Amino acid sequence: MTETINNTIDLLQDGFSEFIAQLPAVLLGIIVFYIIYRLSSYVNKLIVNLVNRTSASKNLEIVIGRLVRWVVVLGGFLLGAMIALPGFSPAQLISLLGIGSVAIGFAFRDILQNFLAGILILLTRPFKIGDQIIAKGFEGTVEDIQLRATYLKTYDNRRAVIPNSDLFTDSVLVNTAFNKRRSQYDVGIGYGDNIEVAQELCLQIMRETEGVLDSPAPDTIMTEMGDSAVVFRVRWWTAPHQANVLRVQNLVLRSIKNRLTEEGFDIPFPIRTVYMHNETQSDA
Repeated sequence: MTETINNTIDLLQDGFSEFIAQLPAVLLGIIVFYIIYRLSSYVNKLIVNLVNRTSASKNLEIVIGRLVRWVVVLGGFLLGAMIALPGFSPAQLISLLGIGSVAIGFAFRDILQNFLAGILILLTRPFKIGDQIIAKGFEGTVEDIQLRATYLKTYDNRRAVIPNSDLFTDSVLVNTAFNKRRSQYDVGIGYGDNIEVAQELCLQIMRETEGVLDSPAPDTIMTEMGDSAVVFRVRWWTAPHQANVLRVQNLVLRSIKNRLTEEGFDIPFPIRTVYMHNETQSDA
């Protein structure tokens, strides 16, 4: 029993002595990795500036800068590991990854999937930072496209974090993909009213409303002869951002309602006719 305890103490002392002897190398490796990690930010900025001079694509700057930065960080990690552990080599790490590739693949499948989707989004540019999109039930402005997820600032000032794989495989509506956006609304008037005059009034209102674009010009089309109203659709074009669309829509609809009321047009409500049958029962 005493011999076992003595052997254990000797092993602990030897391990502690080896740790103390190796401690300077470990600290040096950590310092080297930290320095390279900090330098990676400056390398990222340098690459972005170089790409910016040769390409107008903001997304290309982001993807190249981030890839180069992570390559530098990985190189710093390997260099720090080789300093801290003299017997370590990159070949051993590759061998270890080869042995555990199946387990690592299952563990990091979602991470790698989102990473690759983020790269493809940045390269193919279905949308970019600053665009307003609708995706996965969220609507707002794209704040950032990370390699794992995209950050969306909703119109009520909240942040939605959407995995890149979802954005790459599902449908995304980009409201600001083009510099013009059309809005429309159905207006109903009574059957006794003059449809041509009502349409012309609405066209005049849309042309005079601030924010409605001249080209394409606003227009109206008759869409329905309903149960209680003649319905025509008013359509106009504005700048694509949501705040501008809602502001102009408010001006157009408010002006149309007030003007049609002033001109004596009916804004009909649905009419239902109820028949009351009075059945008399004969006395027995």
